[in-house]
Amino acid sequence: MARNLKRAIAVLVAAMLLAVAAMPLASAAETKCTTKYPIILVSGAGFTDKNFGLANYFGRIPATLQAQGAKIYYGGTDGWCSVETGAAAIKSSVEKALKETGAAKVNIIAHSKGGLDARFAVSNLGMDRYVASVTTISTPHQGCRFARKALENLPDALTSQVSKQYEKVFTLLGDKQPDFFGGVSELTDKVCADLNRCLPNKYGVLYQSVGTRMLNARSAGPPLNLAFEIVKTLDGENDGLVAVQSMPWGESFQLVEPVGKRGISHADIIDQTRKDIKGFDVCELYVGIVQRLKDRGL
Repeated sequence: MARNLKRAIAVLVAAMLLAVAAMPLASAAETKCTTKYPIILVSGAGFTDKNFGLANYFGRIPATLQAQGAKIYYGGTDGWCSVETGAAAIKSSVEKALKETGAAKVNIIAHSKGGLDARFAVSNLGMDRYVASVTTISTPHQGCRFARKALENLPDALTSQVSKQYEKVFTLLGDKQPDFFGGVSELTDKVCADLNRCLPNKYGVLYQSVGTRMLNARSAGPPLNLAFEIVKTLDGENDGLVAVQSMPWGESFQLVEPVGKRGISHADIIDQTRKDIKGFDVCELYVGIVQRLKDRGL
């Protein structure tokens, strides 16, 4: 009887020790993305992250990061606006995040045009004091020849008509003063060259970039499948919208290589399609980005 009791106690103690030993592992798994500073996700042109409650611009990514301990905020930029206007919205979002969390700084992860907006906020609106890092995702830092050629060749009447239609839609989605032409024109190679001269990297801010490429037009649906061949002719390898050569910025550039014959599009990299791609886990890509920020003490 006594022997059986001792054995039962030994088994119980052993089980408790195993449970305690496993606890740090579980805790670590849940805090991969617990960065020192909160994360601000910034959307690109053609969508507004102010409506993320209905259809999150970043798909399943924010929920995945939050499950791993990240504090997530959004840039609050309009769907169609100038870089300067987008930067002003980001500044407000940074100030809100700092006030609510008590943090000294934030980390910005920005997709497409949002990367230009973020750089403007840091370089020209005094946000370098409050931004620890800027990670740009498929941002056209060197601009798009495709955008310039389109604006140069489309009749003014057609450009005006398209602008009015887009602006009407985005007014309903929450843009206060949507500016379709202003948003598109600042994505050209010539305008971005001028922007880059006015947006120097700020000391103490980590700048890094990520990009992808498609292998063929079948890698994405419209309009990216239609733009792919045009951009390829003008600028070379691209993700259906932005040329690979335009994406690098900062101390490092990570090119997420295509998987199989498909490749990864401008929409895939932010999980807009909510599709699982063989050999590519978009959520884990962002977990890796944020975990490296954490490892750097950011």
